[in-house]
Amino acid sequence: MLLKAYKFRIYPTHAQETTLNQTLETCRRVYNRTLALRKDAYEQERKTLGFYDTEKYLIIWKKEDPTYLSKVHSQVLQNVQMRVDLAFKAFFRRVKQGENPGYPRFKGYSRYDSFTYPQAGSAFRITSGFIKLSKIGDVKIKQHRAIEGKQKTCTVSKTATGKWFVSIVCEQEPKPKPEREFKAVGIDLGVKNLAVLSNGEVIKPPRFYMEEEKELAKAQRKLSATKKGTELRNKRRKVVAHIYERIKNKRKDFCDKLSLSLVQNYSFIAFENLKIQNMVQEKDCYIAKHIYDAAWNQLISMTTYKAEDAGSVVVLVNPYNTTKMCSQCGTIVHKTLSNRVHDCPVCGLKIDRDHNAAINILRLGMQSVGSIPKSRL
Repeated sequence: MLLKAYKFRIYPTHAQETTLNQTLETCRRVYNRTLALRKDAYEQERKTLGFYDTEKYLIIWKKEDPTYLSKVHSQVLQNVQMRVDLAFKAFFRRVKQGENPGYPRFKGYSRYDSFTYPQAGSAFRITSGFIKLSKIGDVKIKQHRAIEGKQKTCTVSKTATGKWFVSIVCEQEPKPKPEREFKAVGIDLGVKNLAVLSNGEVIKPPRFYMEEEKELAKAQRKLSATKKGTELRNKRRKVVAHIYERIKNKRKDFCDKLSLSLVQNYSFIAFENLKIQNMVQEKDCYIAKHIYDAAWNQLISMTTYKAEDAGSVVVLVNPYNTTKMCSQCGTIVHKTLSNRVHDCPVCGLKIDRDHNAAINILRLGMQSVGSIPKSRL
């Protein structure tokens, strides 16, 4: 079975929006209380509590303070405790792997922006033009496409600009992949060029953040100069949030269209398996800003999940020496960042360095699967 998410915007009334905000605040309190419970249990008694250990405390808390907990669906509150449990599991996994663990943090006011109904039916249900949310009511929804499969969960989220969305996860039967002509491509991702394909095609970076940078800086200066706690500061904070949201939406739309084009044109796609967080830490802030603006992870992620429906294959390869190695004879040709041309002293191959890397990425991708004959390239 496959899981697929459908995201729609909803338009609550003023009364419903107040209830939604109260629900988020209640979930935030339960999250912090559950986190404090597990933290204190370990520090004071050296006792590790799990999800099922904390779940029984919900009944006790409801009896102690029924005024706000009773206004939220019980399964929503259970899901909040599940989130705390997942945060601890991720923390211990990072500790085990030797990464920077990052202990689970308490959520400050307005820092909790979503809640989940983990079961369809009585908790949530879509009717014509509305979605019925338990304890909230019938909320107007803009359902721009049909939902396929069995509905499993529904997550209600709020953006920094005050917009509301629902994400409905459905369980679907896997569809047979369509037969298609075999076409393979290797893709080198970069800053100067967003992507260079192994066939020589170059895709320029849109640089959405750089386009909005001056306006964003101006809005942030105004925000910094405003006294905290005032209504004017809240308005100016929303202006900054709107600019960030506009950048995010433009970037998502671009990656959406590019990934769709890739899976429609190629049945085998190879990317580098880039450790972007490590790259950002090693570079100066100017390069790091361009790396974030390029949104490589978003492009790879979108291409990967769309490839499943399109009958394409996406593989990630080790980027080691893909830029230095000659794609024709295999000689290692050392280069600095300023060297934009691959000039092999052994076989005489002279092409753009990113094009050379893309060819190597395709070769490594083909080798990683092994079952696809090179003659079909």
